[in-house]
Amino acid sequence: MGQAQDLSFRVEELTAPDFIEALEKSSKTCIIQIGVMEKHGAHLHLGTDLDLVREYSLRAAEQEYTVVFPWYYFSQINEARHQLGTISYSPELIWKMLQETLDELHHNGFEKIIIVNGHGGNNAFLNYFGMAQLAEPRDYSLYWFRPESNAEVMKKFVELTHEDKNDAHGGTRETSSMLTAEPDVVHLDRATQQSGKNQQRIKELKYVYTGIWWYASYPNHYGGEASAANAEAGELLVNETVRQLVEMIQLVKADRVVPALQEQFFKEAADPLKTKQ
Repeated sequence: MGQAQDLSFRVEELTAPDFIEALEKSSKTCIIQIGVMEKHGAHLHLGTDLDLVREYSLRAAEQEYTVVFPWYYFSQINEARHQLGTISYSPELIWKMLQETLDELHHNGFEKIIIVNGHGGNNAFLNYFGMAQLAEPRDYSLYWFRPESNAEVMKKFVELTHEDKNDAHGGTRETSSMLTAEPDVVHLDRATQQSGKNQQRIKELKYVYTGIWWYASYPNHYGGEASAANAEAGELLVNETVRQLVEMIQLVKADRVVPALQEQFFKEAADPLKTKQ
């Protein structure tokens, strides 16, 4: 790995001297991909989120050099603690693990860190975690990749599969993507063994959010009907996600606005009386 074109983007494969070169080549930018260990119906493996988010990140880094952190699964999954195979860490631990991981990445030279999240149960946590980065001064910037749905791609996807009205977790999209990324661990013949239909057990409860909402809807921890999933359709979804991620990495590398705004914000936050009113 002495030459730049042979430099691995997987952090675990870098030597310490190569790490210096990787920092420079990546513009001091790193991806931490976050998944979880949880049930995905009867047909997908527990590490589905980990493998999918890893696939997006590695494909993107191949096109736009970025250092990729190893598999990271210390995340929020309280809603699936009733299902076998779920590894659910305490809220305090997942917060501290992520914060210290980011701090350590910065300690090793990274100034821009991109979170690529593969688990929907992390969304609320990551929103708040991102805002909490403003609680004290930091010398690095955190960016969360949030891909957008492409109507044209989804139209082609439905044509290749079917309309999965309950597609929420382990459904046609996720299963098709896994048939592209890791087909050997998909058991498509088991996709109908359990119901992935929305049970709507609290539909009469208006104007309310409650943490039990997911269990009320999908007690089998499976949302959708994935029997029509296929690799061709999955490749469409994976490629579109990777395309957006590559574009985001390029924008983040070139970004000067967020670091400058953070510096200004922390300066003003240190003494609000001096902030112009």
